[in-house]
Amino acid sequence: MFLLPVSAAIAASVGWAAGIVLAQAPARQLGAFEFTRIQLIACAAILLLASTMLGGWTTVAWQYWSSFVVSIVAGIVIGNLAMIECLRRGGPRRTEVLLSLKAPIVAAMAYLWLGETLSALGILGVGVAISGVLMAVLSQTDKPEHNEKISGSIGMVVLLGLIATTSQGAGFLIMKPAMLAGTDPIAASAIRLTGAAFVVSVIGLWPAQVFRCEINMTPALLGRTILPGFIGYGVSSTLLLYAFANFEAGAAAVLGSLSPVLILPILWVRDGVRPSLQAISGAVFAVLGTSLIVLT
Repeated sequence: MFLLPVSAAIAASVGWAAGIVLAQAPARQLGAFEFTRIQLIACAAILLLASTMLGGWTTVAWQYWSSFVVSIVAGIVIGNLAMIECLRRGGPRRTEVLLSLKAPIVAAMAYLWLGETLSALGILGVGVAISGVLMAVLSQTDKPEHNEKISGSIGMVVLLGLIATTSQGAGFLIMKPAMLAGTDPIAASAIRLTGAAFVVSVIGLWPAQVFRCEINMTPALLGRTILPGFIGYGVSSTLLLYAFANFEAGAAAVLGSLSPVLILPILWVRDGVRPSLQAISGAVFAVLGTSLIVLT
């Protein structure tokens, strides 16, 4: 029965879209480093417990330890810090649509590193996705007072988004041999998050101002910080894994990549401001381009 895995993949997209909207306020309060540190520690603990309960440790291909190390540093530490800073500066809609560039970037890296080829339809998908991202990032509403505020320049927001999605894509791609060797995805995620939490915690011991949190932590703020991470790392990732296991992988990947579109009605409900036609069109083109890449 395809209804459950299809629903799971779409729910994963909804979860990621909702999670990044929920993350914006606590990320701005805490700063990228402290927000990332708390999320990594909490989510690592959740996935460590899940992998232990499900017996995933026996599947880990430890001979690929160097891939895990690179994936931890690039995909999690650098990727997450850049993503949260992009979210703080550019807002959830721009961040989500920039992250949709992961598919064309991973396709390009797979071509350069692994010799994997991309069909003519896939190349078209790359162009469509990039065009859609540019449309969405540069879009504005008809009422200037309702436009998303940007901290700094739009160029810095785009740069941070590109660093985030490239780092995350590289972290994913370098794990491919370990996953093909039979490593359980939940165990792999637990190792990556635990390693990243350790690295970030050690870096945080350096007495530099950039690593200090200027506000007092409260139980409410802690909960609002952990919740979006749990939704993304815990719930959405698990739902997408279920969809991959019980449905055609390419179709599941497309349905799990709808967050740039789904975030628009969430923001509309939250802010009461209708997205511009350019923002909607750009998000649709970004998802369409991703679909063409994934399904070729």
